[in-house]
Amino acid sequence: MRKALAMVAGLALLGAGAAWANNCPNEMKAIDAKLETKPALSKDVLDKVTKLRAEGDAQHKAGKHAESMKALGEAKKLLGI
Repeated sequence: MRKALAMVAGLALLGAGAAWANNCPNEMKAIDAKLETKPALSKDVLDKVTKLRAEGDAQHKAGKHAESMKALGEAKKLLGI
């Protein structure tokens, strides 16, 4: 029974990781869509958003989805989304 419970918990974590990984592209799309509207941002803020977006993309591709979501979340906060 314990092994079955551990296996179910492990599969749930894998599923959660996959869901988390699949959200990175959606976050990047939201950032890109906001940037296309040419928001009124200072050059410094725009540069930081661009850097965080690129960082999030690189981390996503490296399989570091928690780090990716953190960087993308910071970019979204700076954009007000």
